[in-house]
Amino acid sequence: MVGSAIVRELARVAPSDQILVKTHQELDLTDQSRVFAFLRDEKPDYVFVAAARVGGIHANNTYRAEFLYENLMIQANLINGAYQSRIRDLMFLGSSCIYPRDCPQPIKEEYLLTGPLEQTNEPYALAKIAGIKLCESYNRQYGTNFVSLMPTNLYGPGDNYDLQNSHVLPALIAKTHLAMTEGEQSLMVWGSGTPRREFLYVDDLASACVFFMRMSLSSPGRFARDSANGLLNIGSGKDLTIAEAARLVAKVMGFEGDLAFNTTKPDGTPQKLLDVSRAHSLGWRATVDLADGIRMAYRDYLSRLIS
Repeated sequence: MVGSAIVRELARVAPSDQILVKTHQELDLTDQSRVFAFLRDEKPDYVFVAAARVGGIHANNTYRAEFLYENLMIQANLINGAYQSRIRDLMFLGSSCIYPRDCPQPIKEEYLLTGPLEQTNEPYALAKIAGIKLCESYNRQYGTNFVSLMPTNLYGPGDNYDLQNSHVLPALIAKTHLAMTEGEQSLMVWGSGTPRREFLYVDDLASACVFFMRMSLSSPGRFARDSANGLLNIGSGKDLTIAEAARLVAKVMGFEGDLAFNTTKPDGTPQKLLDVSRAHSLGWRATVDLADGIRMAYRDYLSRLIS
């Protein structure tokens, strides 16, 4: 989802540039020798690290070993491989789950490593924290220009809509569509519905990636000075409860039934609203309204069902 959005944004703002892409089948990023060979042979001017093993609460909490191991391998191979191939500029994408479970809200970049993590996604968070610190360490020791963006909960074209392993918003879209097609009068939502979440349309993230990469390329000192040690939050700056998100999805998609909450399922972190004031001060803001984004995501979901 994220990689495809970045490719779309690069094609829009720099149509003459050559974009190097590989599918997982073509290049397994956990294979160090193949990753090093690819970077050495192609020698890109800059790299976006968008690949990751991702999923919602169920997937994170069930496949804990895979989430930790695969993400550590992917990012270590790409970050170290970029350094080995003398590629100075790289952007690493993390996640808002890197911050402590009970952070003050909204979450500032400085709150990293100030408290315990949420247990249901601790392996993924630990891997992403390691990636941030790896970028920071290469910068300090070797003078590279590796930067890290921390996006909030993402959704949009190319998302995973699996009912067990997807994130909350695509899961709500898939569940609502299923309820509508089967004529159900009630929609089951995991958890109590009270946790608050911030959502960002994936093309907004892509615009931030390209915007800050171009800034970093042209003025690396400015990005390092105005971010928190090369770390920058990316989000919409607004949140809502899971219950409110479910009602908005139902409204946009035309589902008129009731909501039911399965409180035997975990809630996860109570709130994860990012402080995006630094990104705003540097000239970037999200532009896609949540209702409009859900509408576009639902169209994408329907097109994939048809295909």
